[in-house]
Amino acid sequence: MSYCDYCLSPDAKEVHVQYHNEAYGFPIHSDNELFGRLILEINQAGLSWEIILNKQKYFELAFDGFNIEKVANYGEADFNRLVNDERIIRNKLKINAAIYNAQAILQIQREFGSFRNWLDLEHPKTKDEWVKLFKTQFKFVGGEIVNEFLMSTGYLKGAHDESCPIFDEVKKEKPKWMEV
Repeated sequence: MSYCDYCLSPDAKEVHVQYHNEAYGFPIHSDNELFGRLILEINQAGLSWEIILNKQKYFELAFDGFNIEKVANYGEADFNRLVNDERIIRNKLKINAAIYNAQAILQIQREFGSFRNWLDLEHPKTKDEWVKLFKTQFKFVGGEIVNEFLMSTGYLKGAHDESCPIFDEVKKEKPKWMEV
């Protein structure tokens, strides 16, 4: 069996291999976890995924366990706390996007019952259709961010090469892309 190219390279870091083997492409059922993944993907923009993975636990602490309701209610003091938290990416646009997106997800939850339900109801879409939809709902969601968010959560195929043994593990979890 062969793993995806990155995992076979001598540059592969353990944190990335662990994410590849245990999280990447596997469906996420919790709205807070989906929101957390969206925060991480947004913060990766312009940086390496390794940086984000190494800071993942700090993001989770800084953003109250990715609790959507708590983040949606952040005010100026919380924003300032995040901007000054050296453990995370202190980009004001990305922090604002996290708060705005939490508020948007709360609205989606009121309308559709959950963020996951909304994603499921919108499925299937092409990457371009997803990007267009996300841009109408959220901030700081370009094509690559939306693509990686959807691949990493099982809505778009492509997280793993079909020859990768993790591909078969992901398939056992019945990701949404299998329903197309």
